[in-house]
Amino acid sequence: MFGQKQIAKPSVDPVDNAAVVAVAEHAPAAVPTPAPAPPRARPGMPEGNEVLVRSDLFKVIRTGVFGAMNASAAVGKTREQMKPGVEALVLEIAERERLNITIAEQAQIVGELLNDMFGLGPIEPLLADETITDVLVNGPDQVFVERHGRLELTPYKFRDNAHVVNVAQRIAAGVGRRVDESSPMVDARLADGSRVNVVLPPLAIHGTSISIRKFSKRNITLHRMAQQGNMSAEMATVLKLASTCRLNIIVSGGTGSGKTTLLNALSHFIGLGERTITIEDAAELQLVQPHVVSLETRPENAEGLGAVTQRDLVRNALRMRPDRIILGETRGPEAFDVLQAMNTGHDGSMTTIHANTPRDGITRLESMVMMANGNLPLMSIRRQIASAVHMIVQIERMRDGMRRVTRITELVGMEGDVIITQDLFTFRYDASAYSEEVKGVYESSAVRPAFSARAAYYGLEDALLEAMRL
Repeated sequence: MFGQKQIAKPSVDPVDNAAVVAVAEHAPAAVPTPAPAPPRARPGMPEGNEVLVRSDLFKVIRTGVFGAMNASAAVGKTREQMKPGVEALVLEIAERERLNITIAEQAQIVGELLNDMFGLGPIEPLLADETITDVLVNGPDQVFVERHGRLELTPYKFRDNAHVVNVAQRIAAGVGRRVDESSPMVDARLADGSRVNVVLPPLAIHGTSISIRKFSKRNITLHRMAQQGNMSAEMATVLKLASTCRLNIIVSGGTGSGKTTLLNALSHFIGLGERTITIEDAAELQLVQPHVVSLETRPENAEGLGAVTQRDLVRNALRMRPDRIILGETRGPEAFDVLQAMNTGHDGSMTTIHANTPRDGITRLESMVMMANGNLPLMSIRRQIASAVHMIVQIERMRDGMRRVTRITELVGMEGDVIITQDLFTFRYDASAYSEEVKGVYESSAVRPAFSARAAYYGLEDALLEAMRL
């Protein structure tokens, strides 16, 4: 009809063809790409993404495919097992409706139908793009991504808000959680470890919000971060020695600044003979050691019962004979228990905290400990912090999108009622060279680190002093 070459009909196992049907009656239909021009090809995107299927043609085929499906035979089927049946149905409907489709159009239609059945619908290609770090769905008509530290709008859209809710509920169900009117917010994770937050209407006014922090498939190390300019080589060496010497370290920074990535990089220097327990809301730490126990919190059920908090898990972890405890994020009363653990023989423990500077991080720790035990005097809390925490590493996402370690700060003790700190390294911003790219240098304070005695105990003092250029 359009002067395009017809596609030969593949031979398909009739059982598979019937089985296709199972998922589809309960799955939303795939979404046409409504943009007037095809999206630009991106590295890591599946082949054929630049093809734009005619929306009217796609609707006809989609309706026909779902109408031809039954709801009985696809339980337990995988995406690959369903694919031949979906391909056959697409071709059969195209022939019946006298539609000519190209090979590229057929592949795109089949892919989008399978994405709706087994994946996350129209945003599935974005999860396959390794250059994307965040996928942000703001209702059915707006999908943003973060690429190289900058946000950009994509042409991908959902069919309607019900379609977005369906995807959100599938994500939550995958980790045994639920999201609905009675529980409109949920934290979950995808099968690959990506972190997901969902907020449903009426809390999300303009439609269901899905925020996905993608799981990095690259093994980021301190050495690679130094090569990328996230820190200097000397800073990477000092952090490596700090982790090896079992310092209690807090990684401080804002949302999306790379705290978890840095925590993962620091964890690479945990000894192979150490027993490490990780505690997170949504498991995303990637420890490479052989002896790791990963614990994850659990939300309350529909009756408001059964919740297991981070504080519960920290307390329980102390009974599990840990050498180190790594808490994905400290943001509440569990701070008191974390400090207790750091003060009672679990050196080398690590966590992250939301704060803009190391001094702000100390203040936040004080506030969180008071949430857990309001009867403790402030002086007692500060003494606990000064004796438990050895180092705070400040990381920041700057206006050019680059994450940089802006300060490495030691806690060296108390003077009166004030916690004394000293900076080992700082990032000095060059205000005279204002441009789109942030300019600056990493400077060493050239002071003797307070943990040099501990480094000597591990036979690493010379390496530490050399990194500090002393």
